[in-house]
Amino acid sequence: MPRPIEACIDLAALRHNYLVARRHARIGAGAAKAWAVVKANAYGHGLLRAAAALGDIADGFALLDLDEAVTLREAGIRQPILLLEGFFEHADLAVCARHGLSVVIHRLEQLQSLRRAGLRLPIYLKLNSGMNRLGLGEAQLPAVRCELAALVAASALGPVTLMTHFAEADAAGGEACIAWQLERFARMTAAWPEATGFAVSVANSAAILRYPQTAHDWVRPGIMLYGGSPFADQDAASMGLKPVMTLRSRILAVQEIGIGEQVGYGGTFVAHRPTRVGVVACGYADGYPRHAPGGTPIAVAGQQTRTLGRVSMDMLACDLTDLPGTGVDSPVVLWGDGVPADEVATSAGTISYELFCALARRVPVRTL
Repeated sequence: MPRPIEACIDLAALRHNYLVARRHARIGAGAAKAWAVVKANAYGHGLLRAAAALGDIADGFALLDLDEAVTLREAGIRQPILLLEGFFEHADLAVCARHGLSVVIHRLEQLQSLRRAGLRLPIYLKLNSGMNRLGLGEAQLPAVRCELAALVAASALGPVTLMTHFAEADAAGGEACIAWQLERFARMTAAWPEATGFAVSVANSAAILRYPQTAHDWVRPGIMLYGGSPFADQDAASMGLKPVMTLRSRILAVQEIGIGEQVGYGGTFVAHRPTRVGVVACGYADGYPRHAPGGTPIAVAGQQTRTLGRVSMDMLACDLTDLPGTGVDSPVVLWGDGVPADEVATSAGTISYELFCALARRVPVRTL
């Protein structure tokens, strides 16, 4: 019998969350479409699994890796596919053209490479409106316009969308930062007559949920698809989102310890009362965060409790003292249905994105 740990992926919840994203987007723009962001192996949920679940409802799929985009095409995905970091080598453009991919252009050199290739691809021009990560700056726009004019002259300019990325849409008071970035975005395109005919994509999960007026033509939901909240001050359930990944295991053993006894490496937990300690088949080698402190929420047999002491490679401990009827083989939820991943992440000083993406390959995955 294998170890009792598994990750359960609720595909109905994934579909539900995508439709929530699209519904919010259409509050602000009416006909906005939604890219399903499936980068990082669909945030650890499985690229092909997620694409198959969303295949009949998603307007398009957005990811980073060219090979993964080709994998989606070979799996029968026919919707638009967007490469969020564009292409990395000139030779990639022929592959993009062959598979009908859309590419983000965030450096002038990428646009020049596209002109030399003479290939007509849908492009997303990413403007740096203040996040200062990827994007074309205001000083580069005259050169960008020249390159676009050359593509027009060669009948090689495909559909163009303008995009940017919000730095603080998830923050308290994020509205001021969004307004500043949108003002800068507008200023960058004000003297560019052709830009009025381009589609626009600026909204991520946080903006979709709190600022639907930013939806424009295409939105890019990521973490919300997987049931995580982009906000520190609002839980996912309150926004109508459902958990997609539930990490489950079982109690391997129970230790009865007295006052003053310790648990785990370093003895960081010291019992202040007689304590029933449940040992769970899950550790940091499974993707559970090693830095999660004692007191992190966990559920045993549907009852809420807390972890005790340090997380080990293959095991962690939890408190069964006030959970009558629990013991060896009792079911455990580490995060997901009944234990919000955002709460576990907050306790561990991280975000649910990291929990999902860190799920180890050795953990079996079961779809619901």
